Amino acid sequence: MAMIGIIDYGMGNLYSVRKALERLGCPYIVSGDIKELARARGLLLPGVGSFRDAMHILRETGLADFIRAAAENGTPLLGICLGMQLLFDESEENGPTKGLGLLRGRVVRFPGVTKTGERYKVPHMGWNRLRFHRPSPLLHGVEEGHVYFVHSYYVVPGDEDVVLASSEYDVDVPAVVGRGNVWGTQFHPEKSGAVGMRILNNYVGIVTGRGNR
Repeated sequence: MAMIGIIDYGMGNLYSVRKALERLGCPYIVSGDIKELARARGLLLPGVGSFRDAMHILRETGLADFIRAAAENGTPLLGICLGMQLLFDESEENGPTKGLGLLRGRVVRFPGVTKTGERYKVPHMGWNRLRFHRPSPLLHGVEEGHVYFVHSYYVVPGDEDVVLASSEYDVDVPAVVGRGNVWGTQFHPEKSGAVGMRILNNYVGIVTGRGNR
């Protein structure tokens, strides 16, 4: 039976992701062991916290090389929140730090001040509406509803074609990204009601080969 591997590197909200997969009836493992994760048909990379700390752990454990190789070999990969940001080339958080480099782009902090000098709250926290740009199997049957964000940094893509959906928070925020078998959501789909669960269900369908339903 197709199984999803939730990558545990000590910086993810694993409980809510696990519960979401259980609701979808999808078998999974939670592990930081490369041999165990290699048995999975799909990989899910959650993340909460510092980009620099996350990449340090992924490099030191060998998980960074494993994730890159798995993605290059066609394994469906979904990054969530910080996990989405890690898919890109680099982040400015706590000083320039190289990411996994699976998608082109740079992660920067919300300026907290509009072009007209008005201040706004950082982090971006709460419900915000999706705006779709490109079709994707990850978004099949998904409506442009509201989803739940918690982040102080956002992606400036090197290639706009990877942006499947965006949201606005003073700037255009890439909310769903993807190319080939690599996808990411800046928001937390597991905390985003029916819209988020539909996205996760689509991902499970991609991994299991059962299609969307």
